[in-house]
Amino acid sequence: MIQINTNKPVKLVLENGTVFSGVSFGAEGETIGEVCFNTGMTGYQEILTDPSYCGQLITMTYPHIGNYGVNPEDVESNKVQAAGFIVREENVVPSNFRSTQSLGDYLKDQKVVGIQGIDTRMLTRIIRDEGAMNGIISSVDLDENSLLKKVKAAPSMTGMDLAKVVTTPNSYDWRMEKGDRRKEVARFKIAAIDFGIKHNILRLLESHGCEVTVFPATATATEILKINPDGIFLSNGPGDPAAVTYGIETVKSLLGKKPIFGICLGHQILALALGADTYKLKFGHRGCNHPVKNLETGKVEITSQNHGFAVDPETIPKNVVITHNSLNDQTVEGLKCTDVPAFSVQYHPESSPGPHDSRYLFEEFIKLMSEIEYA
Repeated sequence: MIQINTNKPVKLVLENGTVFSGVSFGAEGETIGEVCFNTGMTGYQEILTDPSYCGQLITMTYPHIGNYGVNPEDVESNKVQAAGFIVREENVVPSNFRSTQSLGDYLKDQKVVGIQGIDTRMLTRIIRDEGAMNGIISSVDLDENSLLKKVKAAPSMTGMDLAKVVTTPNSYDWRMEKGDRRKEVARFKIAAIDFGIKHNILRLLESHGCEVTVFPATATATEILKINPDGIFLSNGPGDPAAVTYGIETVKSLLGKKPIFGICLGHQILALALGADTYKLKFGHRGCNHPVKNLETGKVEITSQNHGFAVDPETIPKNVVITHNSLNDQTVEGLKCTDVPAFSVQYHPESSPGPHDSRYLFEEFIKLMSEIEYA
């Protein structure tokens, strides 16, 4: 039985002036961010803790959220990264043997403001028709004129560098970070640049025989090459890729020196380093059911996605080929260099949440490093 706590009124105001009145969900307070929607039916805990959602108010299009609660294992970073959470209804009594608390209590503990009891279909349609826009959720100020003034004063996602907000302050060894003291020698040494990296990426790299050192987004090519890695991974992350100028310059300096694999923001940064441009999508791609065509094999993959920017195909240089595209809107979903060992995809092959159709890309990275190793 879905139950809504009606004790505390909350308002969501969009920058176009639309007002939604709901009830408290999670922590009380006020938060501003870009309103987006995710079409996944499950995976809300992984979505909330994905650093790529920094600065965003996430709307879940599936009406019942929280059915299986939350647990300490299914996180993609060390905290909730989203600015706020919007749902139709929370299930306050989760049913799952792995659950340790309800979603609402988890958000309270994480001090994340949310709203429930609104028409999320209407909200999603507004974003889909009019495009991404900022919004404000507040349980402490219910004056609509005041809220609209605040949200109109908030900066746009375009031009915003959020990689610096979510990145690690210092480099670290992933195995040691998670408390693994085993001494096995890994076959490959990976330098992962953290623009907002997810834990499951690190888990999958490790499962493929890689020792991973994670570097801050601001790390220089000299600092990265000092550990003499076999390959370089460019992670996912939030914000406008064109604003991550330091990351673009680092990747320019690394091209041709080591094999490179990029995901999501890492894909966009690689494209910018190669000379292409990026642009903001009308409302972005977010969910775990997006069809992507592999242009090299002809196969279709169902993918997990979370991005608001894309690579402009008209600006891609001649030494780069498009390897994947979206079957929803034909946007660029994958790139490969023809003259240096580097490739990338816009979507999330590590899933979490989402299908595992694209996990072969980690094997492609291993193969690329193996070819260099035995050359």
